[in-house]
Amino acid sequence: MEFCPKCKSMMFPTKGISQCRKCGYVKEKEAEAESLMSRSARSDREVTVLEGHVDQGLPTTAVRCEQCGHNVAYWWLRQLRSADESETRFFKCIKCGATWREYD
Repeated sequence: MEFCPKCKSMMFPTKGISQCRKCGYVKEKEAEAESLMSRSARSDREVTVLEGHVDQGLPTTAVRCEQCGHNVAYWWLRQLRSADESETRFFKCIKCGATWREYD
């Protein structure tokens, strides 16, 4: 978002320029500003699995690990399904490192 240097109103992009609708100030788009923005296609859906010490700094909760019986695990949320459905909560045991998800 860009603002007019004269009247401080919001500038609107149209046909390669940015124009202020209030005072009429016109600014041409800079070539390097366009090169900073890029679009990338996301073809495959990925699920993040935490490995090593990446889990440090995550919040913890009291939940029982079915593998070792420990009662504390890291947790995080990921949106795996469509946006109108709830996130999936993942857990990773602090003691043994087992990872599982919570099913509703």
